[in-house]
Amino acid sequence: MDLALNEVQTMLQNSAREFMEAEMPKSRVLEIDDSPSGFAVDLWEKMCGIGWAGMAVPEEYGGSGNSFTDLGVIYETMGYYACSSPHLSSAVLCSQVILEAGSQEQKQTLLPGIASGQQIFSLALTEPEYGWGADTVHLQATRHNGSFTLEGDKLFIPDANVADRLLVVARTTAGPDPEHGLSIFIVDKDAPGVSVRVQTGWIGPKVCEVNFANVSVSESNVLGPVDGAWPAIAKSLDRGTALLCAYMAGGTQKVFEMARDYSQTRIAFGVPIGTFQRVQDHVIDTLNEADAAKWSAYEALWKLDQDDPGASVSISMAKAVVSTGFPKACEASHHVHAGIGTDLEFGLTQYTKRARTLQHYLGDAIYHKARMAKLLAV
Repeated sequence: MDLALNEVQTMLQNSAREFMEAEMPKSRVLEIDDSPSGFAVDLWEKMCGIGWAGMAVPEEYGGSGNSFTDLGVIYETMGYYACSSPHLSSAVLCSQVILEAGSQEQKQTLLPGIASGQQIFSLALTEPEYGWGADTVHLQATRHNGSFTLEGDKLFIPDANVADRLLVVARTTAGPDPEHGLSIFIVDKDAPGVSVRVQTGWIGPKVCEVNFANVSVSESNVLGPVDGAWPAIAKSLDRGTALLCAYMAGGTQKVFEMARDYSQTRIAFGVPIGTFQRVQDHVIDTLNEADAAKWSAYEALWKLDQDDPGASVSISMAKAVVSTGFPKACEASHHVHAGIGTDLEFGLTQYTKRARTLQHYLGDAIYHKARMAKLLAV
């Protein structure tokens, strides 16, 4: 296994760093986070203009068909600069669901818009009984006269407020196996009966409550087989989780560098605080977490690209590592920085709130450890 970046990936990394350095200073991160939508249209258009939205989409559908490791390099850089965007929701999770479940006609119709960034999609999966397994999906889709009616609520849905369309996971059949009986529906965000509200009180990127009140969806807007959607969802979640790990690894690396640099420049009692053993302990803790996050994420991405049968185990391993390590690194970095670390304009808090939010997005450490145990027992 060779996890070193190749020539193309190194070029991607350099260009991504140049782009983020220009577009995402600390003040810009704070501005986007504090905005009502958590979304910057101009930034998204620029990201799409350099082709990032189409990297996970095959060339035949308007994308560039890059490897997941290629895209992981971009995600690591986005995480390093605390960049918020609907890329994971639309260009990764939803594009992969469409690729796995959609008909040829649906792929040709939907994917070019995602690849260009002209259409933003959001995956509406989680509900009040929050979880990432099939057993937590209860929103009902009732079939009647050639269409389906959606009734219920989705919670903690990223980017639903800025999306054009939603991919709604709903239960069409009840039974003893929760993975059977799920279907995916393509729903316009502005369709009658659909309401979206940005949830308040959350410190990370914006998440939404989406309500469906007697929403009618035609059979032509069912994505994939009725009752048989879970395999496509599971594959897409794996791919999205691996890239999220790369994003979190980038953030952990930045948190380490902030702690290291501050320990070298902050003077106390006439010497840099980095000369104090306890401060050194905290800096080393951030370094260890950064290394663990990066290499577990890239191993997962490498196995995805190799279509390795153990990829799912490695993805869950990486998410368990980063879900624990990113918050721990932020905590250690705050110990190094002390009071200045709480200053919003200083920038450390932008990583801390992402660590707290993303540790459970797409499954927390407990969920992924249990998933690893289940996969290894097969």
